Amino acid sequence: MFLDPHLLKRCLFIDIETVSEYESFQKLPDEKKELWMLKCHQLQKYNSSGTEETNFDALYESRAGIFAEFAKVVSISMGFLTIDDDIPTKIRLKSLAGDEESRILNDFSKVLANHYNDPDNSRLCGHNIKEFDIPFLCRRMVINQIKFPPILDISGKKPWQTSHIMDTMDMWRFGDYKNYTSLNLLAATLGIISPKDDIDGSMVGHIYWKEGDIDRIVTYCQKDVVTVIQIVMKYAGLPLFSDDDIEYLNQKQ
Repeated sequence: MFLDPHLLKRCLFIDIETVSEYESFQKLPDEKKELWMLKCHQLQKYNSSGTEETNFDALYESRAGIFAEFAKVVSISMGFLTIDDDIPTKIRLKSLAGDEESRILNDFSKVLANHYNDPDNSRLCGHNIKEFDIPFLCRRMVINQIKFPPILDISGKKPWQTSHIMDTMDMWRFGDYKNYTSLNLLAATLGIISPKDDIDGSMVGHIYWKEGDIDRIVTYCQKDVVTVIQIVMKYAGLPLFSDDDIEYLNQKQ
């Protein structure tokens, strides 16, 4: 296989869930409303002919959650591997979640600083984390005035200086940088049965703002972490984990 199993030591697997910063476009401060309208026109320019009328409310509900300038983090799920005799034997999951983004980010920063402080000896792994999760976390940490742990301080670094970031989507590209493969598609392609859930990423904002069900979001986030870990096990040519091999350290912080 193409992934050295020794890279799994001191590796933290992560996934984040994000939602719009406000419940609706109408609740945005006036300045942010104008900036969102400008953002919508830019999105429309790149994604269509630009002739149809822009629905700012609908676009805010469906798209704002992926832009760090208009969104916030509501869940960070982390996976740790127990390794015996160089073989991973158990997944331990822990999540930081809730309404107070600054606390979530600060607690996550402490986890990294205390346990994954050295980029030369620690790794972060996730799906598309190079282009989404890590940039989003870093931007929100700046906004919340939270100091970066060294492992996240990758701004301006060359690719060979960020080898501690393991991205399952990037590894699957094999140099084909036009390729985008979703987590679920990659799992299915590799014969991995993804944990089933009644929601997908497009529903997270609605569940947070309309239903207030953060535990449901955490469950979804944790399932994605498990799927990432199973993909990495495939990459390393190691046996997959069973449900009995997963330990949930908490559901909500």
